[in-house]
Amino acid sequence: MIKIMLVDDHDLVRSGIRRLLEDVEDVQIIAEASSGEESIEIARKQCPDIVLMDLNMPGVGGLEATKKLKHINENIKIIIVTMVDDVVFPQRLLKAGASGYLTKGANLSEIMHAIREVQANRRYVSPELAQRMALANTSDDRSPFDGLSEREMQVMLMLMDGHRVNDISEKLHLSPKTVSTYRYRLYDKLGVTNDVELARLAMQHGMISSNNTSH
Repeated sequence: MIKIMLVDDHDLVRSGIRRLLEDVEDVQIIAEASSGEESIEIARKQCPDIVLMDLNMPGVGGLEATKKLKHINENIKIIIVTMVDDVVFPQRLLKAGASGYLTKGANLSEIMHAIREVQANRRYVSPELAQRMALANTSDDRSPFDGLSEREMQVMLMLMDGHRVNDISEKLHLSPKTVSTYRYRLYDKLGVTNDVELARLAMQHGMISSNNTSH
């Protein structure tokens, strides 16, 4: 029996994945967590085989949680499940110890294929993403988002999701001044001057879709 923990800050996403997996005979959902912090506490007690982890969550995000979970138990397998399909993220996450990377558009067949691959100590990245990663590795072109820290990525994605500075401040447990500092550091690193330009650049590089922002 493969023991699974679901980690996502949206109840609907967790319940959707649970419904997909609950009829699979050799899979058992043993725990759910709504944050990276909660997933770390649960993992200490429950010892899941595989964690299906959201990338962009308030507080401890998917990248930081992955590192901490691997520190707690190096045998735990982590599959990132996210809306973001830019090649920057899977490369960072695989280096941090993740075993797989799925987008939230994956169907049951692909999810189970990923689970079985990582359970067998192999890595899994969706074929389309794997191809894009291979092309990126052989190209001289670098994404401007390569230079962002995890926290800068987190703030950028939340801005593009329509969150205001005060909302981000509350969810990430940072002061509004600190969030504003991250925002303008993003602008400087990416060569943009406002959120509209940031959104355009993010869409050009596949960081968000046109449905993720009203700009």
